[in-house]
Amino acid sequence: MSDAVRAIEDRFAIEAVLVRYARACDTRDWQLFEDVFDPDVNLNYGGLYQLKGIEGFLEMVRGMLGGCGPTLHTLSNFTINLDGDRATSSCFVRAIHAGLGSEADTYYEVWAEYRDTLRRCDSGWRVTTRHMQVLKEVGSRDILRPAQSG
Repeated sequence: MSDAVRAIEDRFAIEAVLVRYARACDTRDWQLFEDVFDPDVNLNYGGLYQLKGIEGFLEMVRGMLGGCGPTLHTLSNFTINLDGDRATSSCFVRAIHAGLGSEADTYYEVWAEYRDTLRRCDSGWRVTTRHMQVLKEVGSRDILRPAQSG
């Protein structure tokens, strides 16, 4: 396989990993995040959300999306730089979140940039670090909450 073909395949594979993240959020497929992040991932989502490891991330995302209504994470403007079995990427995200029940007409929206480093492993590309830079927030974060028990 030529270097050019491998580079194209790697770019598609990395973009697929990033899109898989959005799908995992929107479908609440918590296990799918294991096909996105390295187990020892370092994450900076801003503020209190400086996380190490996928377990900390899963606790955070369940605490925000588990009791939230429908969401739509849309990614765009991918930039991917390859360096052998390592890569850096950036993309923009527009994440729309709706409330549930009496808050069904309440929304929270965030526009942000994800800046990631990735590595190739036996099971494909995985994000090893992520930095999210929030560009704009609209609406009420109050609809982000864990699932109700019982």
